[in-house]
Amino acid sequence: MANIDKEQHWEKIYETKNFTEVGWYQKTPTVSLSFIEESKIPKTAKILDVGGGDSYLVDHLLDLGFVHIHVLDLSHKAIEKAKNRLGENATKVTWINSDILMFEPKEKFDVWHDRAAFHFLLDPKEVENYVRIANESISEGGLMLIGTFSDQGPTHCSGLPVRQYSMEQLAAVFKPYFQKTNCFQTDHITPGGTRQHYTFCSFMKI
Repeated sequence: MANIDKEQHWEKIYETKNFTEVGWYQKTPTVSLSFIEESKIPKTAKILDVGGGDSYLVDHLLDLGFVHIHVLDLSHKAIEKAKNRLGENATKVTWINSDILMFEPKEKFDVWHDRAAFHFLLDPKEVENYVRIANESISEGGLMLIGTFSDQGPTHCSGLPVRQYSMEQLAAVFKPYFQKTNCFQTDHITPGGTRQHYTFCSFMKI
């Protein structure tokens, strides 16, 4: 799918649906927050939420006292929704309206977070490009958490096909530049009551 087509697709999703209606909605992103807490990430860490859209992770990070939060999303509408929800707190966040595959970081990040964006990349060259950008964007010793649909999870999301990953497959993708620290699988219940099976892997930049 061309970049302009991807952008139009996601703009339509965010224009026609409230965030509480989309399949990936989580009022409290427990897996992501547990990763942040268990990793003992300092409040001054530079955090990048890839495909963060108008998710609630940024709200929780602000409440926890993190001061260098960056949210990247392809959809301008998603970012505007998040800004409106946060009100004055939106000024405490760096918002990046970009396709992750076109992202040219101006700084290094200590934490890279991606829940349910990476699995939309189907072309092996796009996957390779994503890994390269992550490697160039994360500081040495920095941490990364990637969440995708598992090999037992859905094959489509929001009208688009996705790539499913087992724990072994997801860990192997990032092996050239990152050391796996943990992998596990868990269920997510959508607002409509559907059970979706996810694979999560955490890594350290080497």
